[in-house]
Amino acid sequence: MLKVLLLGGVGIMPLLCPDAVAAAPSVARGEYLVTGPAGCGNCHTPLGPEGPDFSRALGGRLVDENPAFTAYAPNITPGGRMARWTDEELVRAIREGRRPDGTLIGPPMPFALYRGLSDDDVHSIVAYLRTLPAVEGEQPDSVYNIPLPPDYGPPVVSVAHPEEGVTVDYGAYLAGPVAHCMECHTPHGPQGPMLETHAGAGGFEFRGPWGVSVAANLTPHPEDGIARYSDEQLKAMITQGVHPDGTPMMPPMPYAYLARMTSDDLDAIILYLRSLKPLPLHH
Repeated sequence: MLKVLLLGGVGIMPLLCPDAVAAAPSVARGEYLVTGPAGCGNCHTPLGPEGPDFSRALGGRLVDENPAFTAYAPNITPGGRMARWTDEELVRAIREGRRPDGTLIGPPMPFALYRGLSDDDVHSIVAYLRTLPAVEGEQPDSVYNIPLPPDYGPPVVSVAHPEEGVTVDYGAYLAGPVAHCMECHTPHGPQGPMLETHAGAGGFEFRGPWGVSVAANLTPHPEDGIARYSDEQLKAMITQGVHPDGTPMMPPMPYAYLARMTSDDLDAIILYLRSLKPLPLHH
């Protein structure tokens, strides 16, 4: 059974436990995660006039520019500097935000959640990244006008793979460490997303060429949240970006990636979201 760290009464972060189901890392699993629920290309694939430029998939791009920082997602193909890192160094960068030289990677990478990626899944992701066609070139270094913390937590020693299935626990793992839904849909405070008190309450504003979009409330709140939607309506919103009335939702939700999830994984996420503490939309 998956044991979890309770954040605000809700399971988000899987912890090492002896009865978790073992799974072997594989390129196939890594491909499913990277191109599916993890949606790595949503930040790491360059954008062209018509959307993502898949001819340079995962070659990096400018992700966010604001008074606090100018953040570039690096080239994570074998054509970038990360190709020189060992597998363990890349795993540490993904889960702990620490480069081989000891420097810290800054936001918006969701390290608070990536720390919970299982050993098998994070090694599967690395194995898949090694197989990608090389995109030549590297992005500039990110610039931060805010102080970064000394670290994002203690070193991650080992995280067991959770038991897979249509369960609240596995949905928590998918919506947390894998797809990091809770990173965007939880309001942010001075220390980042307020997972312990406002998990899934929404309200975070995303500004881009489309204007301003506000992260939806994912809790089962009767007025502000998902209680008023059927499972099928939620599935269409998550995978197609379509409101129940047929109007399109705005970016940056990675619908194209989430659409590649298996039906069981999607069902598990919805089951988990319905288990969240009902909270009003955060303003």
